[in-house]
Amino acid sequence: MAVRFLNYVVADLCLGKPPLRSLPATVTVGEALTALKTFEENYISVWSCKDHSHQDCGDCVCIGKVCMVDIICFLANEENLSCPAEALSSPLSALLSPFPGLVKHVEPSSSLLDAIDLILQGTQNLVVPIKTSSRSKALQNCSTNSTTHNGGEFCWLTQEDVIRFLLSSIGLFSPVSARTVESLGIISTDFMAIWYHSPASTAIGAISHSLAQQTSVGVVDSNGILVGEISPFTLAGCDESVAAAIATLSTGDLMSYIDCGGPPEDIVKVVKERLKERNYEGTLEEIEIFSSSISSSISSNSSSSEDDESSGSPITPLTRPGRYSRSRSYSVRMVRRSEAIVCHPGSSLVAVMIQALTHRVNYVWVIEDDCRLIGIVTFTNMLEVFREHFHSMS
Repeated sequence: MAVRFLNYVVADLCLGKPPLRSLPATVTVGEALTALKTFEENYISVWSCKDHSHQDCGDCVCIGKVCMVDIICFLANEENLSCPAEALSSPLSALLSPFPGLVKHVEPSSSLLDAIDLILQGTQNLVVPIKTSSRSKALQNCSTNSTTHNGGEFCWLTQEDVIRFLLSSIGLFSPVSARTVESLGIISTDFMAIWYHSPASTAIGAISHSLAQQTSVGVVDSNGILVGEISPFTLAGCDESVAAAIATLSTGDLMSYIDCGGPPEDIVKVVKERLKERNYEGTLEEIEIFSSSISSSISSNSSSSEDDESSGSPITPLTRPGRYSRSRSYSVRMVRRSEAIVCHPGSSLVAVMIQALTHRVNYVWVIEDDCRLIGIVTFTNMLEVFREHFHSMS
């Protein structure tokens, strides 16, 4: 059984994976925002093609990915807050992560071990070619919702996909899987945290970094007690107006703003007042105008979209089914009031894996009995343990 497990290839993990939604690298930030509001994916892949006139037949490569958090952090920056309309006209390259190698192409025949090695080297998404159906081929086009490149379709594998696959055969990793995260030495002290009363704007860089690292920003009090988090997962379910909240609120108030059920009216009022104090009262209006134009565009195309299997369902900017509703479920059922997912040093590896997979996050915070934050365990930390176990198996 152990030998057979070593023979698995990435194609074995791609079964049932949907084709990637894509954006050409030539679009603007505003066009990326429109695409994110139209489709249900948390991320949309970004492609560069030598022949820009025809994505399907040109020599194309996936160079990155974008999500709503990228746009929120971009708009929250001081230079963009004063004129969001101009910021939304910026090229998409302004959103792409400066960290190299986050997305990498691999062949379906690449081994599972090769995939794990790439992830341990910093890759987040493995882009894998998949078989294209005859109907999909008939629908090939060069629009921003195209799923076809180089004559075929692609899916991608994430750290979560690999960890979930390993969990399905966790018995092979006994007794390692039953050991505590402390005894395995996988509690990392390299994490990002911010004080509860700090301006949320001071966390913009940390939020972007945590997005790139697929972790989160812990929120602590003056005693180092973990009181919550600013999670990219939660922000991904918000709309772009959250940028104004990040720029004007304290970290604690931002946690309440992005919590389940939508922002409280009193905090929304605070945001508007502080924008006015900084002569940015037109910021929210500009964002709302752009959002309304997206909503109208989506609604006008809804009839044809329903008949096209490559299109998403028509949705409004502020209540996107799928992405937004998943975030609300996450807030209500899993992390009440932005409460972080936590474990203790004595928690077993398999227990922490299940926690992370259940809550659809790539990490679990580690706290002491007094709730003092001492570290974080990530999927990468876990994969290091499994990779070492694979080495001993081979």
